[in-house]
Amino acid sequence: SMGYIERLKEVGRDVNPFFKMMDIEIEGFGDGHASLSMKVRPEMLNGAGWLQGGVYVALADEAVALALYTLLEEGERIATIDEHTCFIKGVNTGTIVATGDVIRKGRRVAFADGEVTSGEDGTLLSRTSTSYAVIGR
Repeated sequence: SMGYIERLKEVGRDVNPFFKMMDIEIEGFGDGHASLSMKVRPEMLNGAGWLQGGVYVALADEAVALALYTLLEEGERIATIDEHTCFIKGVNTGTIVATGDVIRKGRRVAFADGEVTSGEDGTLLSRTSTSYAVIGR
C-alpha cells in the first residue's frame, strides 16, 4: 500500500482528514523536518477569546508526525507515547505556523520537537516535545 508521504505528494493535504477540517496547509517536508500552517478562525477561540490550547498541540503534533514519517522505513508505523507543551503566547487572529524536527529516531522510540510561531512576525507561541513508539518491520 502507498505510504502516507507518497499519498501526500500525489494527492495533497486532503489525504489527512484533520488537515481538511482545520484547513491546514502543508508548507514543506523532508529529511526529518516538516512545516504546516493554519489560519486562526473565530470558532477556534475559547471562551476567553484566545486560540484554544489544544489547537497548538494538534498542529505541532501533526508537524512532528509528518517530520517523523519522512524518516520511517518500509513497514514502520508510529504511535505517540508522550507529548508535553509549553504555552508561551496566545493569539486570536492571523496565521500560525508549526515546524516539526526529529531529534533522534531509534529502532523502537523516536524523539521530536515542535514549535508553533506567528505567521506574521515569527513570534514563538508554543513549544512541544514528543516521544513516539516506532512499530513494525
